[in-house]
Amino acid sequence: MVSGTVDETPIARLVALPGVSTASGVAVAAEQARTTGRVLPVLPDLRELLPTAGLRRGSTVVVRGSTSLLLALLAEATTTGSWAAAVGMPDLGLAAAGEIGVELSRFALVPRPGVEFAAVTAALLDGMDLVAVSVDAEPSMARRLSARARHRDAVLLALGSWPGAELELSCETGRWTGLESGSGYLCERLIEIRTAGRGSAARPRRTVLTLPGNGPAAAETSIETIWTEEVG
Repeated sequence: MVSGTVDETPIARLVALPGVSTASGVAVAAEQARTTGRVLPVLPDLRELLPTAGLRRGSTVVVRGSTSLLLALLAEATTTGSWAAAVGMPDLGLAAAGEIGVELSRFALVPRPGVEFAAVTAALLDGMDLVAVSVDAEPSMARRLSARARHRDAVLLALGSWPGAELELSCETGRWTGLESGSGYLCERLIEIRTAGRGSAARPRRTVLTLPGNGPAAAETSIETIWTEEVG
């Protein structure tokens, strides 16, 4: 015979104990952790450009017209522990990458891979979180390397053309600041970015950012969003 009011079931009392969770609670937490881990972070002012507010592991992203934006997409991930590499960019300087915010101790350069471009890129996708490339890849090579990125949970960033990319960021540089009366240093510039893509990235957007220039003040110039709007 049970007397009094039963306020909670035995399972509820058990779950209330410190360190005890239900199976459904564990499953939800695991899924949240998995989802979070599949998106690499980007600088706050770049999050509006990306459907997942970061770089989704396994994806291929194209950047047209701005090496600085490509480097900026690497900055937050490398400073929070991810590893990145750049392939086929002989004119890319470490000083410029550092000014944008890339953590140079986690950034590798392969400036001239030559005929081994595909093999080098595939090997880096096996071990790096992000791999940036600059080459006019033929469709079959592009498909193979994008598939490699998906399989290895890496992010492939292509400067220029890349068939089959999930997201494309097209950039047009606008006004520079810093020269003023004909002298001084290029401190920063406005850059307009238009996005297009497939799936969750299908809705086009247009964003205007300021990016650092090349002068001594560039390292102190932060990336800033001027405005963002949806197109169409």
